[in-house]
Amino acid sequence: MLALISERPRHGYEIIKEIEDRVAGTYTPSPGVIYPTLTMLEELGHATVTESEGKKLYAVTADGTAYLAANKTAVDNALQRMQSVNTAHSGGPAPEIMRARENLKLALRLREARGPLSEQQIRDIAAALDAAAVAIERS
Repeated sequence: MLALISERPRHGYEIIKEIEDRVAGTYTPSPGVIYPTLTMLEELGHATVTESEGKKLYAVTADGTAYLAANKTAVDNALQRMQSVNTAHSGGPAPEIMRARENLKLALRLREARGPLSEQQIRDIAAALDAAAVAIERS
């Protein structure tokens, strides 16, 4: 995140979207990951925060720039891994797979919300998920 705000000042949401874009949509950090980390960077003196249009805008400080320089190899490796993921996914996962993944997550949440599962239902759901995993691995 510090490397991203060193490129240009960013809002937390912009950081979330930038990370998502850099890994071709394979990962989207939650606000619960991003904002505490930004607060930590501010507390360490690596970032400053200003208000812009009612939103917090984070920018790198001189100490943050020095930290990035001192850790250049690790930062470059992390950014390169992100680029490798992006390249491997040719710009993003297939929309059909993303839709199906979200449908599965929703179906599980809805079923769990209906109440307790019997031991047999638990085994059946686990077996269906295991079968799907095996089919995906074989594809």
